[in-house]
Amino acid sequence: MASGDLVTLPGHIQFGELLLGPATPYRWQTLTGWEDSPGLDSGTVNRSSAHGAFPGRLLAQPRTITVDGLVVRAEPGALGTVVRHLATATALGDDEVPLVVMLDDSEPLLSWARCIRRSIPVGRGGYALGIAAGGALQFEATDPRRYSLTEQRVETRLPMPETGLDWHLDPGPERLDWPLAFGAPGSTGSLVAVNEGDTAAHPIIMFRGPVDRPSLANLATGDVIEYDLTLAADDELLVDTAAGTVTLNGTASRLYTVSARSVPEETFTLLPGTTNYAFRAAPGSTDPRAACSVRWRSAFW
Repeated sequence: MASGDLVTLPGHIQFGELLLGPATPYRWQTLTGWEDSPGLDSGTVNRSSAHGAFPGRLLAQPRTITVDGLVVRAEPGALGTVVRHLATATALGDDEVPLVVMLDDSEPLLSWARCIRRSIPVGRGGYALGIAAGGALQFEATDPRRYSLTEQRVETRLPMPETGLDWHLDPGPERLDWPLAFGAPGSTGSLVAVNEGDTAAHPIIMFRGPVDRPSLANLATGDVIEYDLTLAADDELLVDTAAGTVTLNGTASRLYTVSARSVPEETFTLLPGTTNYAFRAAPGSTDPRAACSVRWRSAFW
C-alpha cells in the first residue's frame, strides 16, 4: 500500500494501514503539533562584553504530533475488537512508518513517525454501548519536516552534441531540404528540480554507468558531489543525501570514493524554489547510456 492511499476526505489521518477520521470507527477532535513549528536547538551565544548575542544556527528537534479527543465507536459487544485493531496498528516499534494528514481540500502532507503513546479510556458502560471517548494518540517524527505525497523525479544523460544539418552528400549533389532538419537535439546534461515547499529537502541521486568519475553540480551554489570511480554499464551508484550514504548496486559502500571537491552529502540539499543541476563526468567519458536521476519530495515545516 502506498503512503496515503486511504486518505480521501478532509479529516483523514492515515498511520501505516490505520485510518482515522470520517467514515471510520475512529473519530478525533484536535490535532496538535502538526501545523506548529517544531522545537529548536539554538546555537546563539551571548556576547561577553556587549548587549545581545551572536546568532547561531537554529536546528529543529523531532516533531511531536498528538491526536486528542479520540472517540472509538463499534456495534455493542464489538468495541473490544475495534480497540484491539487500533492497538495493533499503533504498537510500539523501532521503525517509522508513513503518517499522512489531510485537513481540508488541500494536498495531504506526509511525515514518518512512530506511535509513542496510546490512551483509550475503559468503562464497562462504554463497552456495553460500543463507545470509548476521550482517547489520545501521540506520534514522534525524528525528521520534523512534512512532505508532499508525490515523489518527483528528473533524469538526464551526459552532454551530447546535436547531429547537425543533413547535407545529403550521398547519393547526389550536396543540397539541403526545406524545412531544414538539424537532427535530434543532443543532451545538455542539465536537470531542473522544483521544491514547492518552504524548507530544504534532501534528494536521492542515482548515477548509472557506463561512466567515469560521475558528478552533479548545483549551478546556483556551486556545490558539487563527485565520486572517483568507474561505473560499468549495469552499475548504479545511489547517493542518499539525508542519510549521507553512497552505495553501489544497493549493498557496497563507496563513500570513500568521494573526490576532494565534493561537499558533504548531507549539505547537498534542494532549497525551496527551482534548482538547476549539471551532470558531468571525467574527460573522455561520453557513453550515451550514462545517466543521472534526482528524486525528491517538496518539504514543508
